[in-house]
Amino acid sequence: MTRIAFIGAGSTIFMKNIVGDVLHFPALEGATFALMDINEQRLEESALVARKLIAASGRSAQVETTTDQRRALAGADFVVTAFQIGGYEPSTVIDFDIPKQYGLRQTIGDTLGVGGIMRGLRTVPHLWRVAADMAELCPDATLLQYVNPMAINTWAIAESYPGVKQVGLCHSVQNTVEELAHDLDLPKGEIRYRVAGVNHVAFFLDLTHKGKSLYPALREGYRVGSLPKPPLLMPRCANKVRYEVMEHLGYFCTESSEHLAEYVPWFIKSGREDLIDAFSVPLDEYPKRCIEQMADWADQAKAYRTADQIDFRKSHEFAAEIMNAMVTNQPYTIYGNLSNRGQAPQLPSGAAVEVPCMVDANGIQPTVIDDIPPQLVALMRTQINVQELVVRALVDEDIEHVYHAAMMDPHTAAELDLRQIRSLVTDLLAAHGDMLPEFARLKKAA
Repeated sequence: MTRIAFIGAGSTIFMKNIVGDVLHFPALEGATFALMDINEQRLEESALVARKLIAASGRSAQVETTTDQRRALAGADFVVTAFQIGGYEPSTVIDFDIPKQYGLRQTIGDTLGVGGIMRGLRTVPHLWRVAADMAELCPDATLLQYVNPMAINTWAIAESYPGVKQVGLCHSVQNTVEELAHDLDLPKGEIRYRVAGVNHVAFFLDLTHKGKSLYPALREGYRVGSLPKPPLLMPRCANKVRYEVMEHLGYFCTESSEHLAEYVPWFIKSGREDLIDAFSVPLDEYPKRCIEQMADWADQAKAYRTADQIDFRKSHEFAAEIMNAMVTNQPYTIYGNLSNRGQAPQLPSGAAVEVPCMVDANGIQPTVIDDIPPQLVALMRTQINVQELVVRALVDEDIEHVYHAAMMDPHTAAELDLRQIRSLVTDLLAAHGDMLPEFARLKKAA
């Protein structure tokens, strides 16, 4: 029977989606869900939800809980990671509040920029511990990695644990297709597409409906002001940033406008509140979302606890589809993040790249995409520069590369000079203290 270890199972809503998805597949009948988290209360809540899902599904499955990562991983066939080192407090608060003191504003701060750099420093060492335990306890398992910063994490795992089978997974492609279908009044299942790039900065190279390109309709709608429509998934962000980037670079980005705004130097600029207003850039979006989710969770947990059963629908996450394809040898196509071994020849070797991948009993096999337009390659390289320097800092234990990564970040470099960046990074490192790997720890200023 399939054993699925879930590291960070206290992320109850996400865990619910993955467990519910698995229960849709007859081939995964009898699975054991080994739920692991360091927060015992959240772990207990997640186990309760998982058991009620199993009861509602009518399928046989087992749930184990543990705070011991190695116990959860022992004998696993699949490992799902979904955790945040440092949490909202103190880490997310630090990542936003200290940069603001320098006039550097962010929206999400979990992928690139100084927030993404710090999150990578906090996160990769624990992912390495997961990989090390997998190599010992479940060497044939596949790691389904959902933790941000996705590209930095995927690259760093491949660098230090090349023998561990892994894929970085995200829902940005699926979400974007849903938003485009909403904007164009089309059934999302009828849209055909081909995407490539780096996670969160990948682009729709082909985008068609019944053989006809959708780009003319998107461009015309944006130029006359009928697009974008009020957003389907992110109500605080009007999604104008992606349309503006499409207008100038020619292609639509897979990641939301609130994310994309902080990956590039064009939208969040000191003294340019007109840009913030014109493109509806939601500054501090992620902290606001965290506060709202924490406020809502008590009511959600109570509702789950008192419900006789929990109904569920299949989500659009790839994890369960991957498990089913590998177990049954029935091919399925996903968008996965893997170390570049030639599948994106225009991008640097070793970088984590996102391309279509075919999954079957042979594992996750990427498709070669070699026709990314040069202007998109150039933009992707600006992201890879930062990612590579963070990976080099971690692998080589070289704190100077943390500073270098921030200096190369497009948004940070557009706002701050070199001395400001060095001072900002020093303050961030000091504030995070022992949440960082030892080589990156600084003493707090007196």
